[in-house]
Amino acid sequence: MTNWNEQKISRRTFLTRSAGAVAVAATGSWVHRWAESSEAADAGPGGSSPLIVRVSRPLDAETQVREFVSWLTPNDRFFIRSHFGPPSEEQIDPAAWRLRVGGLVERPLALSLDELKRFPEVTVTAVLQCSGNGRAFFRPRVPGIQWERGAVGNARWTGVRLADVLARAGVQAAGRHVQLQGADRPVAATVPLFIRSIPLGKALHPDTLLASRMNGASLPLLHGAPLRVIAPGWMADACLKWLTTITVSADEAKGFYMETAYRHPVRPVEPGAVVAPADMKPVEAMVVKSLIAEPAAGAVVGPGPVMIRGVAWTGDDRRIARVEVSMNDGKTWQAARLTGEDLPYAWRSWQVVWQPKGSGPAELLCRATDDRGGGQPMASPWNPSGFLWNGMDRVRVEVKT
Repeated sequence: MTNWNEQKISRRTFLTRSAGAVAVAATGSWVHRWAESSEAADAGPGGSSPLIVRVSRPLDAETQVREFVSWLTPNDRFFIRSHFGPPSEEQIDPAAWRLRVGGLVERPLALSLDELKRFPEVTVTAVLQCSGNGRAFFRPRVPGIQWERGAVGNARWTGVRLADVLARAGVQAAGRHVQLQGADRPVAATVPLFIRSIPLGKALHPDTLLASRMNGASLPLLHGAPLRVIAPGWMADACLKWLTTITVSADEAKGFYMETAYRHPVRPVEPGAVVAPADMKPVEAMVVKSLIAEPAAGAVVGPGPVMIRGVAWTGDDRRIARVEVSMNDGKTWQAARLTGEDLPYAWRSWQVVWQPKGSGPAELLCRATDDRGGGQPMASPWNPSGFLWNGMDRVRVEVKT
């Protein structure tokens, strides 16, 4: 009998290799345009670019954590993630583009961008985070992009409510899920389409958006232009980019990206354990998490005072209640001061002043707790896909007095 985990890894490896091998022709133009921009200059962990390239084609790149001293993450510093790369400009030509709404609805729709603008406009500030952010820290290692700390960002998203569009279409009583598909396509017929679905309740939430603007500017191509879903409080796999098709259905979407990928165990499992598909569930809400943005790992700091700054966030509509920082590898903890704006779905900035008591190496840790008691473990329970890492952030610095 085939081990389900082995089957999953094999297929994921196949998909990665297949897509990567044929992506050059389809994505070369937009990768070239990105590479010529300031975003790509000297990209790398020690470079001057805010983005660290993890995969070049299709482009997957994370933000340098130092950028998170800013409450809003600028568009050109926001992490980039896709399975196939963005569609061609012809595929999202504004004049021909339509958002099609069908399935279990009373009135199928084909809405132009101008027609979408007639719906009430709303803005939500929300964290967007890749489900695999932190995957590199799981032990033993799991396959997939080895994201570290920066596949996350906080932005102000503007658009229309998905609920308003669905109300125009009229959801039938049998509708329970909303399937989402974008204009991006794999260039190999053997690679499945990226189709995700969210429960109808999440789709009808007044804060779930179809966003066309990001931080006050038109949505960039690499971030889903002309339209993407924002399901605030949930992982970014639910925030589908380049949206063109909405299908109301009785059941979750079928296919690899719902039935196999983006799922995690319903209970903790031992590394290497066989996990049956029935014991897996879709990745949905984010878990509570915090990061140290300053000082940077490896920094040399003086005798003090030293300002330690970072951000913390959580999932659904929960709020950050407190952040604590340890300057001695978890032996003692000090409460940080929460600063800046406190909005649902957005992350919370925090800071604490440290007065080192001697010279030498020091381990800085942070942990957050939300208003429903959710907290961070020292390390996240292992899972075969490397999702939902929220272990305490750790930064090693050197004190010189």
